[in-house]
Amino acid sequence: MTDTNRIPLYRTIWRWHFYAALVVIPFILMLSVTGAAYLFKPQLDRWQERGWRGLPTAERVDADAQVKAALAAFPGANFHYYRVPQAPSDAAIVHVGLPAGGMRDVAVSPRGEVIGSANPDDRISAWLAKIHGSLLIGKPGGIIVELAASWAIVMILTGLYLWWPRGCGLAGVVWPRLGLGGRMVLRDLHAVTGFWASGLALVLLLTALPWTDVWAQGFRAVRAEMGWVQGAQDWKSGAADHHAAHDHNAMAKAIPAPVAIGDEPRVALDRIVLRAQTENLPAPVIIQPPGAPNLFGPPNGNTWTLTTQTQNRPRVRNVSYDVVTGIEVSRSGFSDKHVIDRIVGVGIAWHEGALFGIVSQLIGVFTALMLITLAVSGFLMWRRRKPDDGLGAPPSPRDRAKLKGVSAIVLLLAALLPLLAASLILLWIVDRLIIPRLPRAARWLGLVHT
Repeated sequence: MTDTNRIPLYRTIWRWHFYAALVVIPFILMLSVTGAAYLFKPQLDRWQERGWRGLPTAERVDADAQVKAALAAFPGANFHYYRVPQAPSDAAIVHVGLPAGGMRDVAVSPRGEVIGSANPDDRISAWLAKIHGSLLIGKPGGIIVELAASWAIVMILTGLYLWWPRGCGLAGVVWPRLGLGGRMVLRDLHAVTGFWASGLALVLLLTALPWTDVWAQGFRAVRAEMGWVQGAQDWKSGAADHHAAHDHNAMAKAIPAPVAIGDEPRVALDRIVLRAQTENLPAPVIIQPPGAPNLFGPPNGNTWTLTTQTQNRPRVRNVSYDVVTGIEVSRSGFSDKHVIDRIVGVGIAWHEGALFGIVSQLIGVFTALMLITLAVSGFLMWRRRKPDDGLGAPPSPRDRAKLKGVSAIVLLLAALLPLLAASLILLWIVDRLIIPRLPRAARWLGLVHT
């Protein structure tokens, strides 16, 4: 491709990059900060529960007595699950549904004393998840975040084209030329950071799609149509956290604490707790009673169900025990799922920084810091070149006939990202029907062809 032929393509991609960045920079900053903090959900939750650990263990009671104490503290509440203490001196957490709606995590000491309770929706990690996934405004916010993520993918791909070396060596491409000073250092910092961040950022954006509203709805339809369903889905669209995806009003209607089935006593919860200790499941380990609402799927039948709330989905296992005898009746794990669900599960675990423990968390923080650097440096570059009488958009090429390749790529991305397609249609309508009637606005926005 000659330089003459390359100019229209370069200008077009630069404009796409500019407008995409203009839309997503505020969201990149918000998602990076909240996402980096949410990576440490296990540590945040444990910090908030610090007063529920290191308790006296003398005269300890069994798990059944702890559940009774929790229900006595909240009359009319329904027993949803029992969280097994990680250490003998830790409180057990009894998760209950309140009769008027809502949830409580009730902390019961080893001696059977209720020492505190918390609304799971008020946890720091829950607030971070709501901001990160829906801007605290529910489904409309989730759609806005999904749209921003779609345009962020466009921003990264166009940025890679602009970064691509064109015979100028590795300086300013793989590492910044700090000795040049001024605008060149800022430009190099932006370009080099974009190169190193692009792969990790694309992985984060793509692994977030199963949580979205519009994209995930289409994905679920394709998944069902293609027969890719095998076992219960343990990820849920429209939720920033797979354990924050419950319908709390529905769960609050669960049955009360189980005590009997027919004329036969149910096996004691304490016996299931002993079984749980031999499974070596990653914390937090929970036991759901018969008839309780399942995390993802229909209510449990006449079984006690042992599982884990770990965010590292490849390590999740579910074991069910007969309600009367306590004998294991079923077992399922990550390997039993369809390969598509396994891919999604690994991706979500990576996104949440849970796949390799602290290493994944640090990689996530590093990615977030690079994205913040990209957003800030891009904003500063724009402010330096922005004229007083315009937005400062890159000039539009005169010859659009040479840009069929760009159009094909954009259409492909739009086919894969429905909200991107919808926004492109809206932009086309604005460009054709509104902008021509507003010449001054068109000149300010840089939409007049040069």
